[in-house]
Amino acid sequence: MLPNQSPTSAIESLLRKFVANDPTLISYMAPDIDFRIDHFRDEADVGWQVGKGMKDIGQILTRLASDIFPKGTEALAITTQALPQDGWMFTTFEQKFFYGVRGRICTSVTLILSHESNGQVDYFRETVTNIVNVDEAPQA
Repeated sequence: MLPNQSPTSAIESLLRKFVANDPTLISYMAPDIDFRIDHFRDEADVGWQVGKGMKDIGQILTRLASDIFPKGTEALAITTQALPQDGWMFTTFEQKFFYGVRGRICTSVTLILSHESNGQVDYFRETVTNIVNVDEAPQA
């Protein structure tokens, strides 16, 4: 580690594992994680993107992989800032992916408020601020 460089936060490690499609990402989640993804001004059904604990997380991750990110995702930027209270983080996650719902290449910016303890995320609230089509026409 370089001088003045802080260790990577659990949320950033979790997101990097997500992008790499690495199933060990769950090692960065507390067994009792409180998880939710919301979308700003989007008609998409996101009721299934809410859960508590590993059983729910398994179901959510499986559906994210099949419905939302069937071809994975590419991180354009991950920026995490520690907040003044111990363990609280604010992360901006910019990504490019084939969005299964639209059948198109898209980009999005999400904002994540999270809490971590003992190297694991125990609270995760993501707000998808936008999903922007990159290509012109739906792909097969």
